Amino acid sequence: MTSIHGGIIDFHAHIFPEALARKAVTHIGRHYGIPMNGSGLLEELNVSAETSGVAHVVILSSATRPSQTDTVNRWLSERQNKRFVAFGTLHPDSSEVERELDTLIRLGLRGVKLHPEFQQFDIDDPKMDRIYRAVGGSLPILMHVGDPKLDHSAPIRLLRVLDRFPDLKIVAAHLGGYERWKEARETLIGLPIHLDTSSALWAMRPEEARDLIRTHGVDRVVFGTDYPVNDHAQELVLFNRLALTDGERQAILHDNAAAMLGIQ
Repeated sequence: MTSIHGGIIDFHAHIFPEALARKAVTHIGRHYGIPMNGSGLLEELNVSAETSGVAHVVILSSATRPSQTDTVNRWLSERQNKRFVAFGTLHPDSSEVERELDTLIRLGLRGVKLHPEFQQFDIDDPKMDRIYRAVGGSLPILMHVGDPKLDHSAPIRLLRVLDRFPDLKIVAAHLGGYERWKEARETLIGLPIHLDTSSALWAMRPEEARDLIRTHGVDRVVFGTDYPVNDHAQELVLFNRLALTDGERQAILHDNAAAMLGIQ
């Protein structure tokens, strides 16, 4: 494999405070019925990135209650450095969305992460319009999409959001819909949004994933591990099975994410 100019960028990794990490990781694994391969701690994530040649990682953590928003965002901002780029959190039930977004930006956070299942909202619920309107096209929104058990983040719901707010900079996680890739193909693939590869490649045949990526557009796909689901070594093995061209690999592993994040 050729080296990646500028280094690999992981666009999707979750971290948690040490006191909460074990509980959070266990909850994620039980909800999705999958093994978890990491502790959810920043120190372990750093080692994973270092040993796999990953230059930058987008770190994420969600507020499950409105009162947690500022605390989570400050905690994330304090963990940014040359390797780690943080996306902040907003909560749909907050009465202070505009102020919290201003604080998120002032803290230097580079995007917004929304998780409909764990924050318990439908992504096309009209109550979300305040957030979509406030963020607009100013920051990328990385959104969990798809769930085999719940319907909060069905791909069709994201399509409805895009119909109302076409200027949003959406990154739809899990290649457009975790375990709902048929729906994703019918509703989202080919639209002017980004997809990340996290928690998808293990469940799809390599040629199926490669075809979906190329149909959507290689220039609108970014690499992600969904740590602590997988570490970088594990996820890169899955990614390298796709038999993409060197140019496609360079775009997905670095260039597309660097453009969104403003990384030189």
